[in-house]
Amino acid sequence: MSSTETSSASTVISLAPAASETAQVAPVTPRRLGRNLLIAVVGLGIAAWLADFGWHAWNYEETDDAYVVGHLHQVSPQIDGQVKEVLVADNQLVKAGDVLLRLDPLKCEIAVEKAQADAAQARAKKIEDAAALAEAQARVSQAEAQISEINAQLELARLNHERNQVMFGDGKNGVVTQSELDKTHSALAVTHASADAAKASLTAAQAAQQAASAQIEAADAASAAAEAELRDARRQLADTVVTAPADGRIGNKSVEIGDQVKSGQTLFALAEPNPWIVANFKETQLARMHPGQPVELTIDTLPGKTLHGTIDSLAPASGAQFALLPPDNATGNFNKVVQRVPVKIVLNDASRVQFGDRLRLGCSAVVDIRVR
Repeated sequence: MSSTETSSASTVISLAPAASETAQVAPVTPRRLGRNLLIAVVGLGIAAWLADFGWHAWNYEETDDAYVVGHLHQVSPQIDGQVKEVLVADNQLVKAGDVLLRLDPLKCEIAVEKAQADAAQARAKKIEDAAALAEAQARVSQAEAQISEINAQLELARLNHERNQVMFGDGKNGVVTQSELDKTHSALAVTHASADAAKASLTAAQAAQQAASAQIEAADAASAAAEAELRDARRQLADTVVTAPADGRIGNKSVEIGDQVKSGQTLFALAEPNPWIVANFKETQLARMHPGQPVELTIDTLPGKTLHGTIDSLAPASGAQFALLPPDNATGNFNKVVQRVPVKIVLNDASRVQFGDRLRLGCSAVVDIRVR
């Protein structure tokens, strides 16, 4: 091999590695560019989400242990009876005072008529006893006048007798005779007897007056009792009509015409409008909470809608303390459990007007309260 051929071969050999390195650098294709862009966008999204999550966790306290609550009336009759009419249906809107149902009033109407008769009889007896009392008072007055008259006669008889005694003297040279003295003495004795009789009559008249007074008091009591019975009978008659205690919507209807119902038996539930939210926050979340703080919340039945309100108040104790059997941590083994405290949240006017009719008691909510 000549030197020229050797030099050419060396040149070829030396250029081969350079060509190989050039072949290893892959060209930037649109597919790779798109993948890289997607990775960058996802990374930025994750970073933004983490930043938002961290900012939200730092500035807000959140709980999903929250529910829509409100005034829920259990409507029941005040008396026993048979249902004659049912005037509402499930989920119907009613106003306070609207008639919901009527019971058969016949029994109560009879009771009212009987009570009216008893009250009239008691009033008549009261009038009769009042007349007897007036008569007894008149007899007392008459006896007192008679005593006054007899006392005057007694005084006159005493003076006449004393005058005759003086005029009779020793009986020898007296102006009056023994017969006249005896007459005045007899008249004095008779007048004394009349005075005693008049006093006895006055005592009897006063006793009769006291008896009449006792009778009038008894008549007053009987009349009052009869009037009370009449009012109670009228109340029971009025209670045959069951009305709505407030504005709201009827639910849980459990009565039909002809049913025999008992006093206190629940026939309807009535949910008032304008509910509020009770959120059960952990005790560790309450440090920066106070009434008046703004609240953002979402309701499961209103997806995509954000409602606004404020904290109305915080419960005075944890929910466990209001349970039927509160825990006693002083007995048995103790395991610390983070307690939850109910927080009452009221909606603002705009949210109440916009969503109030769509809220249902018992629905779940997610509550966010900004504390920083």
